[in-house]
Order: sequence, then C-alpha cells, then structure tokens
Amino acid sequence: MGERTHRGRSPIVAIAAQERLRDKVAHALRAALISGELRPGCVYSAPALAADFGISATPVREAMLDLAREGLVEPIRNKGFLITEVSERDLDQFTEIRALIEIPTVGRVARTATRQQLEALRPVAEEIVDAARAHDLIGYLEADRRFHLALLSLAGNDHLVTFVGDLRKRSRLYGLTRLDERGELLPSAEEHLELLELALAGDAAGAEACMGRHLGKVRSLWAQARDEPVEPSRRPRLGAL
Repeated sequence: MGERTHRGRSPIVAIAAQERLRDKVAHALRAALISGELRPGCVYSAPALAADFGISATPVREAMLDLAREGLVEPIRNKGFLITEVSERDLDQFTEIRALIEIPTVGRVARTATRQQLEALRPVAEEIVDAARAHDLIGYLEADRRFHLALLSLAGNDHLVTFVGDLRKRSRLYGLTRLDERGELLPSAEEHLELLELALAGDAAGAEACMGRHLGKVRSLWAQARDEPVEPSRRPRLGAL
C-alpha cells in the first residue's frame, strides 16, 4: 500500500493539502496587500501572521516566499518580511514600459485576431464588471489580469505576455478598497468591454487609444489611493482561513 503518515494519509496527500493551504494563505495575503491591511514599509513576522490565521507558521512562511519571488515582499533576516514600497518613479516607469508594449500590441491584435478568439474574452471582460459591482477586489484584479494577458497572447509572443505579467505584479494597487468605496472602479472595469468591441470592429487606432486611456486611468487611480492618509498599523486584522 505504500508508506503512510502517522495520521493515515499518504505523503502525497499530505503534501497536496499543505500546498493548498499555502496557496490559500498567499491569496489572503495578496488580498491584505490590496486592501491596505499589510502596509508598505512595515515588517510582518510569519508567526504573528500565522496566529491571526489560526495555523502554523510554516505555510505562512512559504506563502511569503512566494510573494517575495513576485517582488511583493522582502525577507528580513530574524525579523520577518518587509512589504516592499513602490516609488512614484517606479510606477511611472512601469506604466511607460507597459504603454510601449501593450498599446501597439493591442492594435496588432485588433488587426489580426479572429472574431472567435476575441469573443472568447467576453466572459472575462464581463467578469471584471461583475466583480467591480460586487466590490470583489480580488476577483476584479484576477479577472483583469486574465483579460489583459489573454488579449496580449493573441499576438503570439509568449515572452511578451510573461514580461507584462511581471510588470503588473510589481505595480499592484494599494488601498484599492477606498477607490471601490468611491465608485471609481466600475468605469475602469467597463473600459474592458469597450476595448473588446473596438478590437472586434477591427478598429486598431481606436483600440490603441482606449488602451492608452485605460493605462493612464489605472496610474491615476493608484496615485489617488496612495495620497490618501491611512492609519498606520504594524499588524493586519486577518481572519482565520
């Protein structure tokens, strides 16, 4: 029957369960970053976060290492993990690079993609709008990521998609909750449907202009969230998993 753990589960099942917990923790930590519970410039220890979640420190530490590979946190020896700060200069440069890549690529996709390929993206675009209306910030950002990367993938350059995906991770939004509360996410969400319709119409120039406006709006929303004062906190109020 093979080796069994002391609790009667096979090692493979135990590892799979640990990996699922690690993924759940990473998802919760990303949500805390977006909502502003985890603040840039603050250091958080794995044991303290684990206590908030009601679990052991190991999956929290592993999840934090996953976030470190994404550039979201930085390990600090004997202290924990520092939430990395993104400067205004960094954001400007990330936005500039994305514009240089994504705007012409979207124009190319509008000229070359088939109607079937583009229509396949409609459910994702609608999912973005639905998430904005439901105030589901994690769902919003996840659907937004899938839409943009899938749209770019229609240009046929896998390395371009990977590179843009990395830029998106490094320019994530802080304080998105406040923007949602002001009702400023829904107009941005609806631009995805506008972009899709322009591409379906084969309007390359219109699609490029829409993409440029969309990137500019995202950058502006980030700046507004960053400028608003927040009450400092060393520890987030995370619920149990």
